[in-house]
Amino acid sequence: MTEDPPPSLALLPAGLADLLPSEAEAEAITVGRLMKVFASHGYERVKPPLLEFADGLLAGAGAATAEQTFRLMDPDTHRMLGVRADMTPQVARIASTRLAQRPRPLRLSYAGQCLRVRGSQIDPNRQVAQAGFELIGPDSPAADAEMVLLAAEALAAVGLPRLSFDLSMPTLAPALLDDAGIAGPSRLALIRALDRKDAAGVTQHGGPIAALLTELLLAAGPIASAMAVLEAARLGPAPAALRDRLRATIDVIRARAPELRLTLDPIEFRGFRYHTGLCIEIFSLGRAEGLGRGGRYVSNDQEPATGLTLYPDAILRLCPAPPPRPRAFLPWGAEPGQGMRLREQGFATVPALAPPLSAGEPAEAEAVRLHCTHILRDGTAVALPAE
Repeated sequence: MTEDPPPSLALLPAGLADLLPSEAEAEAITVGRLMKVFASHGYERVKPPLLEFADGLLAGAGAATAEQTFRLMDPDTHRMLGVRADMTPQVARIASTRLAQRPRPLRLSYAGQCLRVRGSQIDPNRQVAQAGFELIGPDSPAADAEMVLLAAEALAAVGLPRLSFDLSMPTLAPALLDDAGIAGPSRLALIRALDRKDAAGVTQHGGPIAALLTELLLAAGPIASAMAVLEAARLGPAPAALRDRLRATIDVIRARAPELRLTLDPIEFRGFRYHTGLCIEIFSLGRAEGLGRGGRYVSNDQEPATGLTLYPDAILRLCPAPPPRPRAFLPWGAEPGQGMRLREQGFATVPALAPPLSAGEPAEAEAVRLHCTHILRDGTAVALPAE
């Protein structure tokens, strides 16, 4: 007889958790559905390693994840390793090295686990699942729009059609400040005010563009009204080019999916440190937790790229749970071919590993004990009474 394990064996570090059978299968099914949609649009799957040399992992776009990256010493090479906190920089590395000679546009997808030094207030988990896609090579409104359209289709495939796609252009605010010649301490104070959505601070530090920045700050909301404010603004050449690019991308999205709910924050830039163009955050209506995030960036070899990462953990908290796979109990002596036929019909089969202890012992009791929904009788799966 085995003793109960000590309670300490069940303890895990903060932000880490086990997924038990029903949860783990739901995650696998959901990620599989997402990846199937990505593949149907020509995105080929890659699988980066969990660990890399830290200097490579944190190069280029990976520098933005430095504060969230666990590091450890490699006992073989005595070089510092990093555990990935995000998969996008790894895909960018693959594109610029192993797949440098592949024709562009290059469409890649990925799914896996990431580890972060700390969680957030909204999501305290430190191990997070990711499933995403990257489009490397083209720099066009159509490429940016593809991120929104593909994410919408993938999320609809797992049962989440009521979504809000929040768009931003994090390079617009710096372009406006450059155009107005705002530098030094005034620039730092103004950026801090914009970051905090502090209209009073923007008025105080905005100088000649204080009124414009305040108007754009307050314009955040539905895409039509926010774009109307942006279109009416008198902008210099660089900010105007960003506005025109944004308008062109929205036109592509509207032409292909007019029903999508789009919002715009014209001068949002928080959290988009390495992005160089349109950025996207995805929310379910009425929920604060993000379902996905991404945008335009520059790949490791200065190649234009855009991508979007979906968060299966957040998606699973909102989407309908996939129906559990029916389990059929195979009594002792069942022919192997019968179990095979049931598996082809979508059943999981649970075979008896020993004959019953007595001739009168009902196989149904064993089937119920093993959480089976059906039992094999005369070559057919017969439903058991619900527990």
